[in-house]
Amino acid sequence: MKLAVFNHRKDEAEFFTKFCKEYHVEPVYVSEAPSPQSIALVKGCDCASVITTKIDKEVVDAFHEAGIRFISTRTIGYDHIDLKRAKELGIGVGNVTYSPNSVAEYAVMLMLMANRKIKTIMTRSMGQDYSLAAVRGREIRKQTVGVIGTGQIGRKVISNLSGFGCRILAFDKYPNDEVRQHAEYVDLETLYKEADIITLHIPGNDENHYMIGEKELAMMKDGVTIINTARGTLIDTKALIAAIECGKVGAAALDVVENETEIYYKDFKYQPVLHHDMAILNSFPNVIMTPHTAFYTDMAVSDMVEHSILSCLKFVYNEENPWRVI
Repeated sequence: MKLAVFNHRKDEAEFFTKFCKEYHVEPVYVSEAPSPQSIALVKGCDCASVITTKIDKEVVDAFHEAGIRFISTRTIGYDHIDLKRAKELGIGVGNVTYSPNSVAEYAVMLMLMANRKIKTIMTRSMGQDYSLAAVRGREIRKQTVGVIGTGQIGRKVISNLSGFGCRILAFDKYPNDEVRQHAEYVDLETLYKEADIITLHIPGNDENHYMIGEKELAMMKDGVTIINTARGTLIDTKALIAAIECGKVGAAALDVVENETEIYYKDFKYQPVLHHDMAILNSFPNVIMTPHTAFYTDMAVSDMVEHSILSCLKFVYNEENPWRVI
């Protein structure tokens, strides 16, 4: 099988070398994102492996023109791909799974950082201000944490939190018995009203778009902390900004944000980053922003590469594919 690998990064190279050799795959590496121009370089490939860059109608059409029959994104989320157009053209699409510990550990880290006001402490320390004013934190064990989504990552977050002794609420359409050992399943409204910290672990899709907006924020406790390591489209950014400005939201830690695709994973030193809402959020002392790096561990990158290759092979050989979306 010939595999077109787009956005091929240096940190992935050892894993692509290892797994392409192990599974007898011939890779064609392209360092840039898929576009009609870059896709022209991979004619003759059976499948394409991509990341979170936008795969819109024009790009899907270019894949079809080049003879690509299957697109595998090296991510759990696939909302960046025009699934409707892919289906119209008969192109298969798949995602991957990877170590849930990566995002789960990161989410708990962000909770701790937000609770202990680390952004303010570190910023002031850089200016040699070591005073205690306005940096008194809170302990998780005395708080209620609401976990939205109890898939692999959400379950691992709950398991990690269980050691802190806090009360844990959970919401998912499909409750899991494993979760009930440490958390109580409740409806969303109850979770919004009772949680001191809310962390999101669900996919970004039409059903979940803006699941936290003005109405939902109004239900929450004053001073609530919001953690998002899932997808930026889960939160209405402008409503979140307004809630931070009025004090409704006491802190936020965001590894993802709306309209991040053209910004994250690029170097903007000495340039303006054209994302007005991001600039506002970054200006708040009680908001931590990281560039979609919660997933980024050695184990996760290895899994992402291997599962993308395996998903493509299963498509080509018409085998049952646990990662196939369409």
